[in-house]
Amino acid sequence: MEKAILLLSGGLDSTVAAWLLRPKIEPALAITVDYGQRALPREAAAAYALSRRLEIPHRVLTLPFLREACRNPLTDPKAAMPTLSRSELDDSTGAAQRSAHSVWVPNRNFSLIAVAATWAEVNDAPYVVCGFNKEEAATFPDNSEEFLARVNGALEFSTRTRVRVIAPTAHMRKTEIVKAGLAAGAPLELCWSCYLGLDLPCRTCESCQRFQRACEEAGIADQAQTWFQNKRRLP
Repeated sequence: MEKAILLLSGGLDSTVAAWLLRPKIEPALAITVDYGQRALPREAAAAYALSRRLEIPHRVLTLPFLREACRNPLTDPKAAMPTLSRSELDDSTGAAQRSAHSVWVPNRNFSLIAVAATWAEVNDAPYVVCGFNKEEAATFPDNSEEFLARVNGALEFSTRTRVRVIAPTAHMRKTEIVKAGLAAGAPLELCWSCYLGLDLPCRTCESCQRFQRACEEAGIADQAQTWFQNKRRLP
């Protein structure tokens, strides 16, 4: 099988993306990027545990310039993290847009993909696999399928092997991603889907709220509750 480099944050989308492509593409390496995010210890631990399940190496790469360029609640432990109610999650021109704006890291996804594409070329891997989703693309344009298409256009010029980014969840909403992950046997209990890096998920930030809603709509609310409670121990 052809090989791929995984951009693995330890969150729902990148986890399910990795498992969906397993039958077709062989993961060679998982990369978690440290850009100063508060959740890094939990994200890296989750990504490491997932990499062990995949039986592939895991690396944490540091991009300190992103943290220097952007001080917001996603990276600044002194800043208050915005919260959203369940009813506000789809308010893409109001509350959800304001939440996205407050945690926006300029050019983050393009920077992460550029790093992964470099590793893909030198490791003879035609693909970079990442987790995007249609739901958050409404307020985070670098989650969209249009962004993906344009990045791939740029990679045709910036990599000799014309590395391509694949995001098999990009057309899905979070609930669909949870269902697809369960069907693919992805260990969703290992995911960390919280903007903070506390002992337990905060359950009030946008990421937590979207994950909880998706689990409820997928019919696994009780199972997800157990996952939340067990997060006190690092994977």
